[in-house]
Amino acid sequence: MSERLRVIGYVRVSTQEQAASGYGLAAQESAIRAAVERNNWDLIAITRDEGASGKDLNRPGIREALAMVHEADSLIVAKLDRLTRSLVGLSDLLDWGKRNGLGLIALDLGLDTSTETGRLVARIMASVGEWERERIAERTRQAAAVRRAQGRQMGRPGVRDTMPEVAQLISDLRGQGQTWQQIADRLNADGVPTVRGGSQWRVSAVQSAAGYVRPASQAKRVDLPDAPRRRARAKRKEA
Repeated sequence: MSERLRVIGYVRVSTQEQAASGYGLAAQESAIRAAVERNNWDLIAITRDEGASGKDLNRPGIREALAMVHEADSLIVAKLDRLTRSLVGLSDLLDWGKRNGLGLIALDLGLDTSTETGRLVARIMASVGEWERERIAERTRQAAAVRRAQGRQMGRPGVRDTMPEVAQLISDLRGQGQTWQQIADRLNADGVPTVRGGSQWRVSAVQSAAGYVRPASQAKRVDLPDAPRRRARAKRKEA
């Protein structure tokens, strides 16, 4: 007989939704349990986030669910917007799930990435999410360029504002063909303090001092936790 799909449920309401009638935690859980019963799945657990925004994945409930990746085959939600309202976040989560063997089931959309159709839809969503990430990065760069052109300071003073000689050294070393890591190692070896008085230069700080702008395709992704090692499932005998 075939293995039963093991799923982890996830439910969420925002602070505003907690005070309003509608699609609350109980209704979401009921939909998940009904789907589990209907499809003869194994429900490992249901994690929840109460009073949490869906704008990103920095929530304890979803982190708890992802930490159990070794126990399940798929993460199931009653509505996709309960998981995330961000295409960028969805793209990152789908990519994380692909790398760690965790599928996604969204009941409201009929989305199940364990099926060929579901994987196709997921790839389209991930592509749109990557496009949105690049658009965000481009808008950020354009806004920063406008502020600089207007002579407005960008955030806290940086190396070029308070340590122009260090900024020039970084520029010179970069012009000589040294890598960002080599420059950071040089500054650390020489005991040059960072702009905030620290003793350890990192590649990102060196790049910032040189005015380097990361390409959009390399824009920072959502920080998801490392997955624990997946345990091998015991083989069941054929019926």
